[in-house]
Amino acid sequence: QVQLVESGGGLVQPGGSLRLSCAASGSIFSTYVMGWYRQAPGKQREYVVSTTSASITVYADSVKGRFTMSRDNAKNTAYLQMNSLKPEDTAVYYCYISFKGSTYWGQGTQVTVSS
Repeated sequence: QVQLVESGGGLVQPGGSLRLSCAASGSIFSTYVMGWYRQAPGKQREYVVSTTSASITVYADSVKGRFTMSRDNAKNTAYLQMNSLKPEDTAVYYCYISFKGSTYWGQGTQVTVSS
């Protein structure tokens, strides 16, 4: 059983920063894709970023240059550093991991960017 536990969301002013964490536990295959989606109220879930076990990372255009995804393999934890936050970044952020045809999701963490 794979579990993902997210943390790090909150309220921040425009231009501020937050770092999300996604801790994975359980049996994880050596080849995987991991990343984040987000969902704003009344909108479809939106792709944010993904990285492969081979460290190929792809960002959505809307966050490129502002968000950075990293991993600590020893801790089985991924991080999403979010800088220069904008009100339109407000959403629930969900981390995920996919391997061997299955996808597992975290519980989501709220990010609110507002003055």
